[in-house]
Amino acid sequence: MTRTVLVTGVARHIGARVASVLAADPGISRVIGVDTVPPPTPARDGGPAPGGVPLGRTEFVKVDLRSPDIAQVIAAADIDTVVHVDLVSAPRALMKEHNVIGTMQLLGACQRSPLIRRVVVRSTTEVYGSSARDPAVFTEDAEPPETPSHGFAKDAVEVEGYVRGFARRRPDVTVTTLRFADFMGPGVDSPLTRYFSRPVLPTVLGFDPRLQFVHEDDGVEVLRRVTVDDHPGTFNVAGDGVVLLSQCVRRAGRPTMPLPSPAFGVLGDLAGRVGLADFSPEQIRLMCHGRAVDTTRLADELGWKPKFTTAAAFDDFLRSLGRAAGGGPLAGLIGRIEEEFGR
Repeated sequence: MTRTVLVTGVARHIGARVASVLAADPGISRVIGVDTVPPPTPARDGGPAPGGVPLGRTEFVKVDLRSPDIAQVIAAADIDTVVHVDLVSAPRALMKEHNVIGTMQLLGACQRSPLIRRVVVRSTTEVYGSSARDPAVFTEDAEPPETPSHGFAKDAVEVEGYVRGFARRRPDVTVTTLRFADFMGPGVDSPLTRYFSRPVLPTVLGFDPRLQFVHEDDGVEVLRRVTVDDHPGTFNVAGDGVVLLSQCVRRAGRPTMPLPSPAFGVLGDLAGRVGLADFSPEQIRLMCHGRAVDTTRLADELGWKPKFTTAAAFDDFLRSLGRAAGGGPLAGLIGRIEEEFGR
């Protein structure tokens, strides 16, 4: 039985939502939220909680996962369940140290705690990479043709390696790894949502990649389910179906600027310097080759399916921008026809 849960990354939107949902569960005695900065609150900032999320009875503790202090938090609060969602894709200078070293410290603290019974880790489908030799869909057991060699994707691969090592050393602990497709929804702030928010969308000339999204509501629900019950293993998490980048563009009603891939990277680097976008090498490969994953294992394990398809998650994100899906009635009709019959 889950009694005391520690949630990492509560100053960010998804972490805050997960902590809020768990804090509302009467079967959970305490929820401890940790981050390097306090989550925004109406009392301190005069504004809403992260993404408009009230944290309820979540108790916040300021701690850096890279510090040994996290072990003291776990021991002092008698934590039995850890939900690690605090993986970041930027800024690049601090990303690896935060993701990899922070996870190592957290798992080391969990290993030393006799009370830990369940560990849930948020990972990403970026561990599969993106290349021209990819299979049509990746299952959890598939070996990617090209293992990510740098950036956030490489961090995620290393994090998963440490998680597997922890699971071997603590076979008494239920360990769940969730490989999420790109989050999409009204409260999501990511390189991809920032990309689709631009007035003109640069694309890679000659490519029309398949994309897959998971709505933030479904992602939080999956995290809740694997936190309150035992579901050991590694699972892909994504909305049903895929959308082509060209379909996303039409749904958004945006003009495009097709560029050769080297120019796309240069433009992304320049835009990143002024805070407009951030096209990392792995994102450029995604914009060329796309990625799709199979979610059968998750559906079978949980007996549950996401409420939002990939296309519906993207449409909900567009609505949050104040634009109806498709940028207008005609484009919306095109989007629905594409979703039903394919391109």
